[in-house]
Amino acid sequence: STYSYFSWIAIISVIILYAGITSLVESIKKIISPETPDYSTTALIIVSVAIIVKIILGLYFKYAGKKYNSDSLVGSGSDALMDSIISTATLISALVFIFTGLSLEAYLASIISLFILKAGFDMMKKSISRVIGERIDKELSTSIKTTISSVENVLGVYDLILDNYGPNILMGSVHIEVKDTMTASQIDELTRIIMKEVYNKHGVLLSAVGIYSLNTKDKEITDIQKKISEIVHSYPSVIQMHGFYVNKPEKSISFDIILDFSDKDRNETYNNILKDVQSVYNDYKITITMDIDVSD
Repeated sequence: STYSYFSWIAIISVIILYAGITSLVESIKKIISPETPDYSTTALIIVSVAIIVKIILGLYFKYAGKKYNSDSLVGSGSDALMDSIISTATLISALVFIFTGLSLEAYLASIISLFILKAGFDMMKKSISRVIGERIDKELSTSIKTTISSVENVLGVYDLILDNYGPNILMGSVHIEVKDTMTASQIDELTRIIMKEVYNKHGVLLSAVGIYSLNTKDKEITDIQKKISEIVHSYPSVIQMHGFYVNKPEKSISFDIILDFSDKDRNETYNNILKDVQSVYNDYKITITMDIDVSD
């Protein structure tokens, strides 16, 4: 599942943090109570070989992680590279001591420990952010919307939502706008085409394609939409208005709006828009849905 996947990344980040904290504590102890180091030739050879192996493993895991879009592999690679850095510091300080008699091991280790802690915190922050929820990548959302918009009879693409279930496993939903003259069979065929196109081009599985019906049969309704659009977009924080529909027999008007997150009081803006529209069309029941700005 998504949570177990990102929990694994969190575990790796905790391991890196633990390594950093442990290394920092030991380094401080050695700075406070210096010890005369004793390096044997065998130990230095083992450390040198370990550095090479850890670097190779670290680079390979990071390469594989980026190739397969796996944060857990990238995290394992980072962990291995951090270990190699610690070992390198140990080797350098050993050589400095052997040739100069100056012991730098504790100081170098403490500095490197801070970098390790930063890497661990960054990874932890990323894993928590993924679990809580992140904004859809702009490039991906734009390309998916472009693909859907290119399909014949699609008049608009809105409310794209994607869920990450692990490396290269994205599922989501979207709303499209079509003419109110389309039949159920035509809409069914259209949604199947969209699902196929999005999966083939982007590897994203759309579990649902919702429909917004655009009024095209009545000029009065077209004029109503234009007027309401002017009212709504008079508010600077309105990013988009969509899903507009008028039911004349039921005397109802419904549409969705997206407000920018920078709006300090989105509820107040929403209520003001509702009040303004209702004052112009007071004989209609006005229903406004405030969508979340989760994709560009």
